[in-house]
Amino acid sequence: MAGVSEKITDELKRQDLPGAVWVTMHGTDGIRLGSAGLSNAASQQPMQRADRVHVGSLAKPLIALGIMHLTTQGRLSLETPITRILPDIAFDNPWASTDPVTVRHLLDQTSGLDDARFWQVFSEHATPDSPLSDAFKGSDGLLRIRSRPGAHHSYSNMGYTLLGMVIEAVAGERYEAYLDRELLGALDMTGSTFRFTSQLGPQADPHLAMGHFENNEIQAAVPIVLRPAGQFTTTAEDMSKFLRFLMGDGRIDGRLFIAPTLLRAMGLPSGTESAKAGLGVGYGSGMFRRDRLGVVAPCHGGSTIGFNAMACIFPEHQKAFFVAMNGDSETADYTRLDALLIEELDLPKNSPAAIVEAPADRKDYLGYYVPAPNRMQKFEMLDIFFGFTRVSRSADGLLLQPSQKPPQRLYALPGEGLFRLDDRMEASHVFFVDSEGVRSMGRGTQSYRIMPLWKLSLGWLSFGLGALGLGLLLLSGVVRTVTLKWKANHPVLMPFIGIATLPLPVPLFMTQSFLALGDGTTAGMLLMTVTAVLPLTMGFGIWRSLRQRPLRRLGCFELAAMASVLQCCVFLAYWGLLPLRLWA
Repeated sequence: MAGVSEKITDELKRQDLPGAVWVTMHGTDGIRLGSAGLSNAASQQPMQRADRVHVGSLAKPLIALGIMHLTTQGRLSLETPITRILPDIAFDNPWASTDPVTVRHLLDQTSGLDDARFWQVFSEHATPDSPLSDAFKGSDGLLRIRSRPGAHHSYSNMGYTLLGMVIEAVAGERYEAYLDRELLGALDMTGSTFRFTSQLGPQADPHLAMGHFENNEIQAAVPIVLRPAGQFTTTAEDMSKFLRFLMGDGRIDGRLFIAPTLLRAMGLPSGTESAKAGLGVGYGSGMFRRDRLGVVAPCHGGSTIGFNAMACIFPEHQKAFFVAMNGDSETADYTRLDALLIEELDLPKNSPAAIVEAPADRKDYLGYYVPAPNRMQKFEMLDIFFGFTRVSRSADGLLLQPSQKPPQRLYALPGEGLFRLDDRMEASHVFFVDSEGVRSMGRGTQSYRIMPLWKLSLGWLSFGLGALGLGLLLLSGVVRTVTLKWKANHPVLMPFIGIATLPLPVPLFMTQSFLALGDGTTAGMLLMTVTAVLPLTMGFGIWRSLRQRPLRRLGCFELAAMASVLQCCVFLAYWGLLPLRLWA
């Protein structure tokens, strides 16, 4: 039988991924390091076990440890409101009088903050030395709290950037320097750093593997605005030391480094309405409690420019794994590599929770559910009207019908409102009535609220009429252009020009780096302009149509089409998507 190295090598080839490094920890048997594939596809340099990699959001558990260390030292309390530590941070928090945002909320991803804005993630203007406070300047609604702090999980890269600022405020120095010395130094992670490293330029690290995108296109690392949330360079061996510590008692050489109660909270969701309703999967203190591939364990993944990584610990068996690929592909199935390492660890499979007879009152759970809150405020409208989930009856439970995924069956478990998917070991979903009296559904890392079908239908109707109107006006304009029947005062002329200019930014976006998506580039400015002008051209066309007497039958259809497009533009503007500004 082929060993794990051969299996991973085959999997990399099958998925056209450049390379990987990994480590598995086998209790008292020690660690097993491995590497496969290429460190640099352009130079054909092979990946070595000691090569350094970027791990993206896997920085978060380490940031969490930094916070816990300060808490263990008595220099910080998890219940302290953030505004006491960072007085220049002004949250727009409707619940501020009773539920201020605390350190614990940021740590548990329950603050209610937005995840990130485009300019905080995709920008060529970021530098390795910008003050972290720059991440929270110059954008309306950036610090708006969208759900009661503590009530719901909502993943936020901004939240962990604020934790970086908390460390700086308490330690009195840059978080990178403090954590490199106090955390990585204590864990003997000598090959790791929170400082920015790249494959090229003044921060070049000759031992850092090259990042890759689809088709093994190489991409050197660039600085990011939200760097505490995803900037970390490490090695497989160093990650074994980190994972070993997570499974320990919080002591280093007999000295208490992290209070055991804090350490054991990693991966245990608590306080959210889903957790109070009985759901055991979710996020806690810098780790996810995941139910995948037949095992349940605290894990955290990460992706960043050209890299993807995953780490899981199984404390009851004193086993763990870490794997990082220097390929960030939209089509890759990274869980296949996770499965190979879980197989290598020879972990006992969890027994699936026993299914019970579906409750008689299933009708209370049926309906359409929308994310509440969704991950990125900018796309709230799209997530509501196109990211909904329908819950309907099935013979032996419930049927989940996500709008963009295949249907899934939910089977009832003991406990009110608890259900699990067929491939999960324990409850994956819970139905409950939230603190505001609204029927809700939780799946650990996302909460949903029921929404009446008529409200969703209004949004779908708006989009449908808008698309139909665009199509009719475009067809009418093309026919008149081909037949040379345009007149300067024709009501459809300006709307047709408005529609015809919409694709103009596309070639500019294709020629610029995707890393500049959040910058005010020529492409971005043009996109804002054409989306701002579109409703104006519709209004102008409607005005001209109404001035003409009498209206011909075709003119009535064209007038209706312009009105349809205009109402859709108003709908999009209400949700903040028109004009479309990627840097806002």
